[in-house]
Amino acid sequence: MSDLIVVGFEAEETADNVLLKLASLQKEYLVDLEDAVVAIRDKDGKVHLKQSLNLTALGASSGLISGSLWGTLVGLLFLNPLAGLAIGGVVGAGTGALSGSLADYGIDDAFIKSLASTLPSESSALFILVRKAQPEKVLAEFAGVQARVLKTSLSPEQEKKLQEALSST
Repeated sequence: MSDLIVVGFEAEETADNVLLKLASLQKEYLVDLEDAVVAIRDKDGKVHLKQSLNLTALGASSGLISGSLWGTLVGLLFLNPLAGLAIGGVVGAGTGALSGSLADYGIDDAFIKSLASTLPSESSALFILVRKAQPEKVLAEFAGVQARVLKTSLSPEQEKKLQEALSST
């Protein structure tokens, strides 16, 4: 089961930096992220979301492949597989991109937007869904990062350790 952790930062770029560090820790197999989203609230109060997984591009590429395959097969029936390949690829990529843009994977977008709207101007938050982690090693990497825990599904003891690690200097 995955754990949700939402951490708020005072600067706009800090959430991006922390996510980059988490990505490097993931390469070292110290943390396994299911989903991650950076929410930034600019000086005008507008919320910008940066998804770690681009579902539109993923849907378009998988739609292109399957559409091309099916288009070629249908084109063979009409003795024109190249036209079927081209038409199937275009239609498949379009429908794949559309379905990818409408899909919601991982952390619920409505939840992210509602919580991000409570952030102060010119600040950011990092929403992560963690499958598993080596807490001691990961927390040691983020000691001294000034942040506050906004929401978690962790136990109260784990949440306290996380907040202590993020607020210690």
